[in-house]
Amino acid sequence: MSDGADAVTRLQRWEAFGAPWQLVDDDGRRVTVALCRCDGGEEVDRLTSADPALRAFLDGRTSSVADEG
Repeated sequence: MSDGADAVTRLQRWEAFGAPWQLVDDDGRRVTVALCRCDGGEEVDRLTSADPALRAFLDGRTSSVADEG
């Protein structure tokens, strides 16, 4: 479990290295994000935070993969 700027920094680094992430849960208080491998997308870790900074960073996105539709 992570909180605050640490969660945002970790997710930004994950994206910068080209690894995908996906929102797993948002209960209105905390968000949980699955951190996945670059080569196949299997989940390797989770990031959970109640900090509004992470919610603001996500800005309604549910994954790091751009919508191609």
